Amino acid sequence: MHAGLQPYPEQQVLSSNYLQWTDVGGGGAGTDFADFAQQYLPELYEQEVERFGNRTISGFLRMVGAEMPMTSDQVIWSEQNRLHIAYTDVSENAGTFTVNSTADPLAIRVNNTIVVYDPVSGVTLKGIVSLIDDGAAGGLAANEFNAVCYTTAGGGWGALAGVAGLRLFVYGSDFQKGTDGMLGAVEPVMTQFNNKPIIIKDQYEVNGSDTAQIGWVEVATEDGATGFLWYIKAESETRLRYEDYLEMVCVEGEVAANAASVAAGLSGGGTQGMFAALEDRGNVYAGFAGAAAPGAGALGDFDQILQQLDKQGAIEENMLFLDRATALDFDDMIGAQAGGGYSSVASASYGLFDNSSEMALNFGFSGFRRGSYDFYKTDWKYLNDASTRGMVDNIKGVMVPAGTSTVYDQMMGQNIRRPFLHVRYRASQTDDRRLKSWILGSVGGAYTSSLDAMQVQYLSERCLCVQAANNFVLFTA
Repeated sequence: MHAGLQPYPEQQVLSSNYLQWTDVGGGGAGTDFADFAQQYLPELYEQEVERFGNRTISGFLRMVGAEMPMTSDQVIWSEQNRLHIAYTDVSENAGTFTVNSTADPLAIRVNNTIVVYDPVSGVTLKGIVSLIDDGAAGGLAANEFNAVCYTTAGGGWGALAGVAGLRLFVYGSDFQKGTDGMLGAVEPVMTQFNNKPIIIKDQYEVNGSDTAQIGWVEVATEDGATGFLWYIKAESETRLRYEDYLEMVCVEGEVAANAASVAAGLSGGGTQGMFAALEDRGNVYAGFAGAAAPGAGALGDFDQILQQLDKQGAIEENMLFLDRATALDFDDMIGAQAGGGYSSVASASYGLFDNSSEMALNFGFSGFRRGSYDFYKTDWKYLNDASTRGMVDNIKGVMVPAGTSTVYDQMMGQNIRRPFLHVRYRASQTDDRRLKSWILGSVGGAYTSSLDAMQVQYLSERCLCVQAANNFVLFTA
């Protein structure tokens, strides 16, 4: 031992017990390694620095939905159509109306009274149905009916001759005394939707040699707790990333329209995620608040959204999950209303809080009411994170109705109540595929193969059901 080295009974970093493993003399084997150029060990921070904070982005579906098992390759549900009879693409020629907006049998019957509206000219006329398709040769087609206008002023139906895109709805019926009842019945038609689960996999692997070199590091886990981890720290991060993927797949999922991805043995066919479902059958609002001054154009845009909600389910309570820019647009919109009634800045300038230097102003709003609707606003981390949607920036937020919907479940054969958003995962009495994990190899307590490594496998099979999508709003750039 070098004469300058003195062992110490406790683990303390001293100049007398520091070993420098550097061949200063350069002579190779047998040379003096105890020429200590450095006196002390470098200062070592064992605890990781959380420079990105909580890095997980999951939690959205846990807040607004639920998870339920299923046993099939497909989930099918039916949603109610509107109660009243209306058509949006109608043309008229000499008292004969042609409905182009539906492939279903017409629900129009003789003696129905109708309102016909031309959205271009604003002309509104009323009349009574006189003849429908009776199946006779040379008669009316299945999507046609005749009607008599209640007025002759302006030429009656002649004012609408040759006009396409007419709108029409039934408001009742009109019969003479002593006549037979209504002929025919209106059969409700339900709209059917479906989705299929996909299989999501991941893997962590560490070889046997690395497991023998034990290294401890104090880490901060994403749930707020801290602790020491060995080499399995990477496994912990793999699991966290995988759990995020389980939610991201349900949000971003896309049905594989390109058959090549399936034929190549890559994709299982894809699944319809929330964004795809809302683009297909929800309400999409682009450019909310525009480029106007803060709050200036947002209220008018928001009122347009309310008018659209009135035409849909008119669900009273809704939740807004927004990116940072859109959340600030909403704050500015609310804060700019009613003079100083809602604005913290205006209240401070008027002396409501005595302009105290200790006063903390709140420029944000977590909830508000407009019209007959209540809205609860929160940031959606997924839209802000620079490694997910924060780097794409074309989805600005989503409005999700609170509560549950009543639908007919084809598998159960009855009406059921479900959250508007809910996850279905494959499970049976023998295998639960909600979130499976298992260990392979010959390291870490597993002895399943000759592989000198430990493999941690992850698997899940799931999909998202977006029910009553007509009550959702997707905000886009």
